[in-house]
Amino acid sequence: MSHLNDFFARQRALAITTTRIREFIAGRLADCASNGTINRELALLRRMFNLAVEDGTLRTAPHFPMLKEAPARKGFIEYADFQKLRQELPEYLRSVATMAYYTGMRLGEILKIRWNSVDSKNGELRLDPGTTKNDEPRSIPLFGELHEMLKIERERNPASEFVFMRDGRRIGSFYKAWKSACKRAGLDWLLFHDFRRTGIRNLVRAGVPERVAMAISGHKTRAVFERYNIVSGRDLKDAATKLESYLAKQKVKKTRTRKREMGDNSGTIGRSAVSANKMPRVN
Repeated sequence: MSHLNDFFARQRALAITTTRIREFIAGRLADCASNGTINRELALLRRMFNLAVEDGTLRTAPHFPMLKEAPARKGFIEYADFQKLRQELPEYLRSVATMAYYTGMRLGEILKIRWNSVDSKNGELRLDPGTTKNDEPRSIPLFGELHEMLKIERERNPASEFVFMRDGRRIGSFYKAWKSACKRAGLDWLLFHDFRRTGIRNLVRAGVPERVAMAISGHKTRAVFERYNIVSGRDLKDAATKLESYLAKQKVKKTRTRKREMGDNSGTIGRSAVSANKMPRVN
Protein backbone atom coordinates (compact mmCIF):
# COMPACT_ATOMS: atom_id res chain seq x y z
CA MET A 1 0.00 0.00 0.00
CA SER A 2 2.81 2.44 0.84
CA HIS A 3 4.38 1.93 -2.59
CA LEU A 4 1.09 2.79 -4.25
CA ASN A 5 0.78 5.91 -2.11
CA ASP A 6 4.34 6.99 -2.90
CA PHE A 7 3.91 6.61 -6.66
CA PHE A 8 0.33 7.78 -7.22
CA ALA A 9 0.13 10.48 -4.52
CA ARG A 10 -2.02 13.51 -5.43
CA GLN A 11 -2.92 12.08 -8.85
CA ARG A 12 -6.50 12.19 -10.08
CA ALA A 13 -8.05 8.83 -10.91
CA LEU A 14 -8.44 9.82 -14.57
CA ALA A 15 -4.69 10.45 -14.75
CA ILE A 16 -3.92 6.87 -13.72
CA THR A 17 -3.84 5.24 -17.13
CA THR A 18 -2.46 1.91 -18.26
CA THR A 19 0.72 3.71 -19.34
CA ARG A 20 1.09 5.15 -15.85
CA ILE A 21 0.52 1.72 -14.34
CA ARG A 22 3.28 0.28 -16.54
CA GLU A 23 5.60 2.98 -15.20
CA PHE A 24 4.74 1.91 -11.66
CA ILE A 25 5.54 -1.71 -12.57
CA ALA A 26 8.88 -0.72 -14.08
CA GLY A 27 9.81 1.21 -10.97
CA ARG A 28 8.91 -1.67 -8.64
CA LEU A 29 10.89 -4.14 -10.79
CA ALA A 30 13.86 -1.77 -10.57
CA ASP A 31 13.49 -1.95 -6.77
CA CYS A 32 13.79 -5.76 -7.06
CA ALA A 33 10.19 -6.37 -5.98
CA SER A 34 8.93 -9.82 -6.99
CA ASN A 35 6.26 -10.27 -9.64
CA GLY A 36 3.92 -11.69 -7.01
CA THR A 37 4.33 -8.68 -4.74
CA ILE A 38 3.72 -6.27 -7.62
CA ASN A 39 0.61 -8.20 -8.67
CA ARG A 40 -0.80 -7.99 -5.14
CA GLU A 41 -0.28 -4.23 -5.19
CA LEU A 42 -1.90 -3.93 -8.62
CA ALA A 43 -4.83 -6.04 -7.46
CA LEU A 44 -5.44 -3.60 -4.63
CA LEU A 45 -5.38 -0.61 -6.97
CA ARG A 46 -7.64 -2.42 -9.45
CA ARG A 47 -10.10 -3.13 -6.66
CA MET A 48 -10.23 0.57 -5.84
CA PHE A 49 -11.08 1.40 -9.45
CA ASN A 50 -13.71 -1.33 -9.69
CA LEU A 51 -15.45 -0.02 -6.57
CA ALA A 52 -15.43 3.48 -8.04
CA VAL A 53 -17.02 2.17 -11.25
CA GLU A 54 -19.66 0.27 -9.27
CA ASP A 55 -20.51 3.42 -7.32
CA GLY A 56 -20.76 5.45 -10.52
CA THR A 57 -17.86 7.73 -9.59
CA LEU A 58 -15.93 6.58 -12.66
CA ARG A 59 -17.17 5.32 -15.99
CA THR A 60 -14.38 2.88 -16.69
CA ALA A 61 -11.25 1.46 -15.11
CA PRO A 62 -7.88 1.24 -16.87
CA HIS A 63 -6.40 -2.04 -18.02
CA PHE A 64 -4.04 -3.58 -15.46
CA PRO A 65 -1.22 -5.58 -17.06
CA MET A 66 -0.39 -8.35 -14.58
CA LEU A 67 3.00 -10.02 -14.43
CA LYS A 68 3.67 -13.73 -14.77
CA GLU A 69 4.33 -15.27 -11.39
CA ALA A 70 6.54 -18.19 -10.51
CA PRO A 71 4.69 -21.39 -9.59
CA ALA A 72 3.63 -21.43 -5.96
CA ARG A 73 6.07 -23.19 -3.68
CA LYS A 74 4.83 -26.63 -2.62
CA GLY A 75 6.65 -27.01 0.67
CA PHE A 76 4.65 -28.93 3.27
CA ILE A 77 5.63 -30.75 6.43
CA GLU A 78 3.79 -33.77 7.76
CA TYR A 79 3.12 -34.12 11.48
CA ALA A 80 5.76 -36.80 12.06
CA ASP A 81 8.44 -34.61 10.47
CA PHE A 82 7.18 -31.63 12.45
CA GLN A 83 7.64 -33.54 15.70
CA LYS A 84 11.15 -34.56 14.63
CA LEU A 85 12.06 -30.96 13.78
CA ARG A 86 10.59 -29.59 16.99
CA GLN A 87 12.83 -31.85 19.03
CA GLU A 88 15.86 -30.46 17.19
CA LEU A 89 14.88 -26.82 17.68
CA PRO A 90 16.17 -24.84 20.66
CA GLU A 91 13.63 -24.85 23.47
CA TYR A 92 12.77 -21.17 23.02
CA LEU A 93 11.65 -21.83 19.41
CA ARG A 94 9.48 -24.89 19.96
CA SER A 95 6.36 -22.95 20.91
CA VAL A 96 6.93 -20.56 18.01
CA ALA A 97 7.03 -23.47 15.56
CA THR A 98 3.95 -25.06 17.17
CA MET A 99 1.97 -21.84 16.82
CA ALA A 100 2.93 -21.60 13.13
CA TYR A 101 2.19 -25.27 12.40
CA TYR A 102 -1.29 -25.27 13.94
CA THR A 103 -2.53 -21.85 12.85
CA GLY A 104 -0.69 -20.94 9.63
CA MET A 105 0.10 -17.52 11.11
CA ARG A 106 2.85 -15.35 9.66
CA LEU A 107 6.12 -15.31 11.60
CA GLY A 108 5.96 -11.55 12.05
CA GLU A 109 2.51 -11.84 13.63
CA ILE A 110 3.61 -14.64 15.95
CA LEU A 111 6.60 -12.79 17.34
CA LYS A 112 4.43 -9.73 18.10
CA ILE A 113 1.88 -11.60 20.23
CA ARG A 114 1.41 -10.07 23.68
CA TRP A 115 -0.07 -11.83 26.68
CA ASN A 116 -2.98 -9.41 26.84
CA SER A 117 -4.11 -10.93 23.53
CA VAL A 118 -4.19 -14.48 24.90
CA ASP A 119 -7.45 -15.63 26.48
CA SER A 120 -6.42 -18.90 28.11
CA LYS A 121 -9.79 -19.39 29.80
CA ASN A 122 -11.71 -19.44 26.52
CA GLY A 123 -8.84 -20.84 24.45
CA GLU A 124 -8.61 -17.91 22.07
CA LEU A 125 -5.97 -15.58 20.67
CA ARG A 126 -7.20 -12.12 19.68
CA LEU A 127 -5.01 -10.15 17.29
CA ASP A 128 -5.63 -6.41 17.39
CA PRO A 129 -5.45 -4.00 14.43
CA GLY A 130 -1.84 -3.03 13.80
CA THR A 131 -0.46 -6.40 14.86
CA THR A 132 -1.47 -8.16 11.63
CA LYS A 133 -0.12 -7.73 8.11
CA ASN A 134 -3.41 -6.38 6.75
CA ASP A 135 -4.11 -4.32 9.91
CA GLU A 136 -7.39 -6.13 10.51
CA PRO A 137 -8.27 -7.83 13.81
CA ARG A 138 -8.95 -11.55 13.95
CA SER A 139 -9.43 -14.37 16.45
CA ILE A 140 -7.58 -17.68 16.43
CA PRO A 141 -8.59 -20.77 18.45
CA LEU A 142 -6.07 -22.26 20.87
CA PHE A 143 -6.34 -25.98 21.56
CA GLY A 144 -4.48 -29.16 22.44
CA GLU A 145 -0.71 -29.06 22.71
CA LEU A 146 -0.63 -25.50 21.39
CA HIS A 147 -2.65 -24.36 24.39
CA GLU A 148 -0.45 -26.38 26.73
CA MET A 149 2.79 -24.96 25.30
CA LEU A 150 1.51 -21.42 25.81
CA LYS A 151 0.89 -22.25 29.46
CA ILE A 152 4.51 -23.38 29.72
CA GLU A 153 5.68 -20.13 28.12
CA ARG A 154 3.64 -18.18 30.67
CA GLU A 155 5.26 -20.07 33.54
CA ARG A 156 8.70 -19.54 32.04
CA ASN A 157 8.26 -15.78 31.57
CA PRO A 158 5.55 -14.70 34.05
CA ALA A 159 6.36 -10.98 33.94
CA SER A 160 7.02 -10.57 30.22
CA GLU A 161 4.90 -8.45 27.89
CA PHE A 162 5.44 -10.64 24.84
CA VAL A 163 4.65 -14.34 24.66
CA PHE A 164 7.77 -15.56 22.89
CA MET A 165 10.95 -14.54 24.67
CA ARG A 166 14.62 -15.50 24.84
CA ASP A 167 16.87 -14.47 27.70
CA GLY A 168 14.42 -11.80 28.80
CA ARG A 169 14.04 -10.26 25.34
CA ARG A 170 11.52 -10.69 22.53
CA ILE A 171 12.70 -13.21 19.94
CA GLY A 172 14.15 -11.66 16.80
CA SER A 173 16.01 -13.38 13.97
CA PHE A 174 16.82 -17.07 14.41
CA TYR A 175 17.98 -18.05 10.91
CA LYS A 176 21.09 -19.98 11.99
CA ALA A 177 19.27 -21.93 14.72
CA TRP A 178 16.51 -22.77 12.25
CA LYS A 179 18.81 -23.99 9.49
CA SER A 180 20.86 -26.09 11.91
CA ALA A 181 17.76 -27.77 13.34
CA CYS A 182 16.37 -28.46 9.84
CA LYS A 183 19.67 -30.05 8.82
CA ARG A 184 19.75 -32.31 11.88
CA ALA A 185 16.14 -33.34 11.22
CA GLY A 186 16.88 -34.12 7.57
CA LEU A 187 14.64 -31.27 6.37
CA ASP A 188 17.21 -28.98 4.75
CA TRP A 189 14.65 -27.80 2.17
CA LEU A 190 12.17 -26.50 4.74
CA LEU A 191 11.41 -22.80 5.10
CA PHE A 192 9.64 -21.41 8.15
CA HIS A 193 7.01 -20.02 5.80
CA ASP A 194 6.18 -23.61 4.81
CA PHE A 195 4.41 -23.85 8.16
CA ARG A 196 1.94 -21.30 6.80
CA ARG A 197 1.20 -23.46 3.77
CA THR A 198 0.95 -26.53 5.97
CA GLY A 199 -1.34 -24.87 8.51
CA ILE A 200 -3.73 -23.68 5.80
CA ARG A 201 -3.78 -27.03 4.06
CA ASN A 202 -4.41 -28.86 7.34
CA LEU A 203 -7.36 -26.59 8.17
CA VAL A 204 -8.97 -27.25 4.79
CA ARG A 205 -8.25 -30.99 4.85
CA ALA A 206 -9.74 -31.19 8.36
CA GLY A 207 -13.03 -29.97 6.95
CA VAL A 208 -12.84 -26.39 8.20
CA PRO A 209 -14.85 -24.18 5.79
CA GLU A 210 -12.51 -22.13 3.60
CA ARG A 211 -14.15 -18.92 4.80
CA VAL A 212 -13.21 -19.81 8.39
CA ALA A 213 -9.72 -21.01 7.37
CA MET A 214 -9.11 -17.66 5.67
CA ALA A 215 -10.22 -15.84 8.81
CA ILE A 216 -7.73 -17.82 10.91
CA SER A 217 -4.81 -17.48 8.49
CA GLY A 218 -5.50 -13.81 7.78
CA HIS A 219 -6.05 -14.03 4.02
CA LYS A 220 -8.31 -11.31 2.60
CA THR A 221 -8.44 -12.51 -1.00
CA ARG A 222 -9.27 -15.97 -2.26
CA ALA A 223 -6.65 -15.72 -5.01
CA VAL A 224 -3.78 -15.53 -2.51
CA PHE A 225 -5.39 -18.15 -0.26
CA GLU A 226 -5.56 -20.59 -3.16
CA ARG A 227 -1.82 -20.19 -3.77
CA TYR A 228 -1.29 -21.69 -0.30
CA ASN A 229 -4.06 -24.29 -0.47
CA ILE A 230 -2.09 -26.47 -2.89
CA VAL A 231 -2.88 -30.09 -3.68
CA SER A 232 -0.02 -32.37 -2.66
CA GLY A 233 0.95 -35.85 -3.82
CA ARG A 234 -0.58 -37.30 -0.69
CA ASP A 235 -3.85 -35.49 -1.40
CA LEU A 236 -3.96 -37.11 -4.82
CA LYS A 237 -3.33 -40.56 -3.34
CA ASP A 238 -6.06 -39.98 -0.75
CA ALA A 239 -8.42 -38.92 -3.53
CA ALA A 240 -7.58 -42.07 -5.51
CA THR A 241 -8.20 -44.26 -2.42
CA LYS A 242 -11.55 -42.59 -1.76
CA LEU A 243 -12.56 -42.95 -5.40
CA GLU A 244 -11.57 -46.62 -5.42
CA SER A 245 -13.57 -47.23 -2.25
CA TYR A 246 -16.59 -45.41 -3.67
CA LEU A 247 -16.53 -47.39 -6.93
CA ALA A 248 -16.11 -50.66 -5.03
CA LYS A 249 -19.23 -49.85 -2.97
CA GLN A 250 -21.14 -49.01 -6.14
CA LYS A 251 -20.07 -52.32 -7.67
CA VAL A 252 -21.25 -54.27 -4.60
CA LYS A 253 -24.51 -52.33 -4.57
CA LYS A 254 -25.11 -53.07 -8.26
CA THR A 255 -24.33 -56.78 -7.78
CA ARG A 256 -26.78 -57.04 -4.87
CA THR A 257 -29.47 -55.25 -6.86
CA ARG A 258 -28.95 -57.61 -9.81
CA LYS A 259 -29.12 -60.69 -7.58
CA ARG A 260 -32.28 -59.40 -5.93
CA GLU A 261 -33.90 -58.76 -9.33
CA MET A 262 -32.88 -62.20 -10.53
CA GLY A 263 -34.33 -63.72 -7.39
CA ASP A 264 -37.62 -61.89 -7.90
CA ASN A 265 -37.78 -63.01 -11.52
CA SER A 266 -37.01 -66.61 -10.55
CA GLY A 267 -39.82 -66.52 -8.04
CA THR A 268 -42.25 -65.22 -10.65
CA ILE A 269 -41.24 -67.90 -13.12
CA GLY A 270 -41.54 -70.56 -10.43
CA ARG A 271 -45.01 -69.42 -9.42
CA SER A 272 -46.08 -69.36 -13.05
CA ALA A 273 -44.86 -72.90 -13.54
CA VAL A 274 -46.71 -74.12 -10.45
CA SER A 275 -49.88 -72.43 -11.59
CA ALA A 276 -49.53 -74.01 -15.02
CA ASN A 277 -49.25 -77.47 -13.43
CA LYS A 278 -52.40 -76.88 -11.45
CA MET A 279 -54.49 -75.93 -14.50
CA PRO A 280 -57.26 -78.49 -15.23
CA ARG A 281 -56.77 -80.80 -18.15
CA VAL A 282 -59.10 -80.53 -21.08
CA ASN A 283 -60.36 -83.94 -22.21
